[in-house]
Amino acid sequence: MGADTGRAAGDARRGELDVLRALVVVGLVFFHAALVFSPDDDFYVKNPRTTDAVTVLAGFGVVWAMPVLFLVAGLGARHSVRRRGAAGFARERLLRLGVPLVFGTVVLCPLPQWLRQRAAGPGHDEAYGRFWARFLTVRADLADFPFVLDGEHFETGHLWFVVLLLTFCLLLAPVAARLAAGAERVVPALRRRPALLLLPALPLAAVNALLGMEEGFAGWNRWAYLLFFACGFALADDERVREATRRVAVPVGVLGVVLFAGTAPGFVAGDDPFTAGTPSALATRALFGAAGWCWVVAITGLLDRPRRPRVRPGGRGRPPLPARLAPAALPVYVLHQPVVVALAYGVVGWSAPAAVKYAVIVAASLAVVLVLYEYGVRRTAVTRFLFGMRPRGPSGRPGPPPASPP
Repeated sequence: MGADTGRAAGDARRGELDVLRALVVVGLVFFHAALVFSPDDDFYVKNPRTTDAVTVLAGFGVVWAMPVLFLVAGLGARHSVRRRGAAGFARERLLRLGVPLVFGTVVLCPLPQWLRQRAAGPGHDEAYGRFWARFLTVRADLADFPFVLDGEHFETGHLWFVVLLLTFCLLLAPVAARLAAGAERVVPALRRRPALLLLPALPLAAVNALLGMEEGFAGWNRWAYLLFFACGFALADDERVREATRRVAVPVGVLGVVLFAGTAPGFVAGDDPFTAGTPSALATRALFGAAGWCWVVAITGLLDRPRRPRVRPGGRGRPPLPARLAPAALPVYVLHQPVVVALAYGVVGWSAPAAVKYAVIVAASLAVVLVLYEYGVRRTAVTRFLFGMRPRGPSGRPGPPPASPP
């Protein structure tokens, strides 16, 4: 079977991946608001009373949410390379990811750090302008690649995702053709043996176990995300892969739950599961890595159901909801954490139950972020450019969306 035949069914936009990506990004508002009440995470602002329940609940999200974003980004990269070529792909990603990364780091990321300082107690009342200048006082440090700038207060914060994704895209560009050709030789075997989809769980388990998990990157080792991204690129949107994923989704999902349950003793009662070199910690990290791959395969397989294409009269009309959600994902991601931190800073001092505070932080954050996106980002060419959005078309509507998320 030729490559074009295998991809035929995958060329149409997959709305469920747009929805999934949007749900993950919105879910990060719930996740980061919850960290205000977690005893284990060094979040910017903390409620006076915390609970271990947050840590347990967060584990069910971190095992799959960010890996899904990287996998889907890899799928989008395959489409982009196919359309633009490797050099065009690299240029496009530098603009669509590099510009919002620089803008967000300079304009948005200082705020959470400044509020962290103020929340530390009396005596931390430095004016924002002075702190902003100190935040941007940086030096080069290649030891933490790809985070090559360091400073007393400087950080990319939640934009670590954009840093890693841009790095992975630039690493991919020179080898994209070779990786795609190799995938074309391997993919046909998946139709005969769908269980081969489990193979990436092994290197993911090894990377997490041997290199350690990193709390600042949602519990995964940064290079484990490269594997998710590469798998998304290699498996792309080939109908043979999608068919195999649908066939194994349920049993692989069950296996993922079992593997994730196996991490509980290590996280609850073992040595430091993130970095310790004991057999228990190594096993915990390996199980977590394998479980994450199983969850991602199960979720994408369960959501992927064949749909009849809708034909609009005259071929015109408003795009379906998933296509309208897709362009908002990156701007909402860039905006969300400073908003959550700022609102939490004002709410944690209330004499109210933690559940009430959490609900207020989440509801207000979602409202503020969506208003900022609608009226502060989406409507002008300059702000669309700064947040990585495509320019509007001649009619005033956005240009055609990408084949899949960036």
